[in-house]
Order: sequence, then C-alpha cells, then structure tokens
Amino acid sequence: MTAPVPRPGIMDITPYVGGESVVPGVQRVIKLASNESALGPSPLAVEAYRRLASDLHRYPDGACTELRHALAAHHGLDAARMVCGAGSDEIIGLLARAYTGPGDEVLYTRHGFLMYPIAARTAGATPVAAPETDLTADVDQLLAHVTERTRILFLANPNNPTGTYLPRAELDRLRAGLPDQVLMVIDAAYAEFIDRDDYAPGTHLVDAGDNVVMTRTFSKIYALGGARLGWAYCPPVIADVLNRVRNPFNVSAPAQAAGLAALSDTAFTEQSRAHNDTWLAWTIEQVRELGLEVPPSVGNFLLVRFPANGGRDAGAADEFLKSRGIIARRMGGYGLPDALRVTVGLEDEMRAFVEAVREFTA
Repeated sequence: MTAPVPRPGIMDITPYVGGESVVPGVQRVIKLASNESALGPSPLAVEAYRRLASDLHRYPDGACTELRHALAAHHGLDAARMVCGAGSDEIIGLLARAYTGPGDEVLYTRHGFLMYPIAARTAGATPVAAPETDLTADVDQLLAHVTERTRILFLANPNNPTGTYLPRAELDRLRAGLPDQVLMVIDAAYAEFIDRDDYAPGTHLVDAGDNVVMTRTFSKIYALGGARLGWAYCPPVIADVLNRVRNPFNVSAPAQAAGLAALSDTAFTEQSRAHNDTWLAWTIEQVRELGLEVPPSVGNFLLVRFPANGGRDAGAADEFLKSRGIIARRMGGYGLPDALRVTVGLEDEMRAFVEAVREFTA
C-alpha cells in the first residue's frame, strides 16, 4: 500500500521550531529564547481568561466584534477593516494562501521571520530573500528583487531577529516603488516596544491604497503568546478576502477576553515597556563591554554575535549558557550562525545572563 502523497513542495518545507524551554537536569531554567514579555500578562488579562473557564462549551464570536472595536478605539482605526486571527502567524499564512500559488514569488529580507518562507511554500509559491545592509532591510535590494511573479512582500518592522527597523520615509519609498499588484505586508509585531519619531507601524500606508496590510500580535508586549491572538488592519477588499478564507471560529473566547483586558490595562503595558527600555539598554552595554558585537535593537531582544573560532563561537556559548540553566536562541536558521538571540527577561535573569557571558569570555 502507498500512503497519500502531499502536494509538490510540501516536503521541502523546514518545519518551524520554537525556542527551547527545558534544560535536562536543571530545575530553575531562565528562558530567554522566545521573545516573551518579561513581566508576563496583565493580571486583568489573566482574570478575564479564567472567567471564561465555565463557558468553554460556547462557541466564540467568530467576528471578534468587541475586540475589533476596542482595537479600533485604541489605535484610532476602522474596526471594519480589521481581521483577528490565532496569532499574526495565522494571518500571514492566510494571506499567502489567498494571494499566492505555484509559479508565484514571495519576497522577504534575508534575516526576516522564518514563517514567511514557510507560508510561501505552504501555498506552493517560491520564497525569495533579498539581501540586507547592516542587518537592516534594504529598500533598493527589495525593489531590485521584484519580478513579474512577485505577489507578496513580507517586511517585519521592527525585524526579528535583528532588532533593526526601517524609518517611515524608507517604508514610504518601498511602497512607492512597488507595483500595485504586489501586496505589501508590514509585520509590526514589536511596534509597541519602539518609541522613535521616525517610526510608523504602517497604518498610514494601509489607508492610502489597496495593497498594504499591517499585522500585529498580542504575543509580545501583551504577553499572550499562549492564548494565540493577533490582528490585521487591511484595505476593505483584503479584509473581505481574509474573512472568506479564515476558519469561522478562529479565535477562542478566552483569548478574545484576555486581549480586551490586556488592551485596557495601559498602566501595565507602560510598565512592561519601561522595564524593557531599562534592561535592553543595560544588557547591550554590559555585553559590548565584554568585547562582543551587539547591533542596536528596538525590540524586546538583542542579537549577540560571537567569534567564529577559538572555542568561543555561538554554539559553544549556547552550550555554556545551558550549563548555567540559561536558554538563548541559536540563529543558524536565520543565516546568522555566529549569533544568539537573547530576550529581555527579569532583572535577575539579565544579571545572570551577563555574568554567564562574562565567565564564558574570560
């Protein structure tokens, strides 16, 4: 007998592997591998999630009506142009399947989020990686790699795992240079962490035409990664398409309730942002003083680059950190084999990380 055969290209996909959570033999693990918010979710979000426990037999509101209107009020946007999903990952996948197929190309940056090429291949399209400059998206390189087969351009801004971003002027230049038939998807998962005068999450470009979508998530500053909740702001024609292809009840009722509560707890969100500002800057400074390269970052993580030889490379550093119960994220899959990505954790966790790196480099 022969097993069913998947569509061509499916077996070429390298499955996404999340950050590790366990170190064998270590009781207290410091997990700095998955860009999870250091302070965890708002207590209001936790309580809202718990309150739904006795109603798990009820289907959720498939349109996420209350959540979309709360998001619209919070960001000054149109609720009718929002679509919610089980994390922004789901929305990325839906866009790829709705707008690409065999023979099409999906463009992204060389060190962009790994879900972009996975989403492309799942739809039967070909992923195309444009080179970056100084670990930053390069508008000229992206435009140079657009062909008649390009259907979607995915841009993480700020970018994971590099922590860099394109300012608004460059974002506008990229949109202006794209053919109208190319869908530009701005993945602004880390937008809440950045406070720069020259940064824009992309809503102005969504409002300006029919070929830009902005995606956001509750997994980062709102710390609801386990609940799976994200959203997109779209032109009406694209919102209509997403609502046709998404599952009818794709966001659970507890996730919607937790998202509403997290959004309302602005004091806790500001506390999380202030904590990240303090310990991101401190950790970058400390690691640089140890002689290691750390590019600037505007997310809740930093990229630490290690020498390529001499027993002090990223692999050796990863193993040493694990021996101290600290889990960072290897970056070989992102084309950065010399680097570890480190999430900003609690104060004692960051001090433990820096001390371990100091021991490793001594």
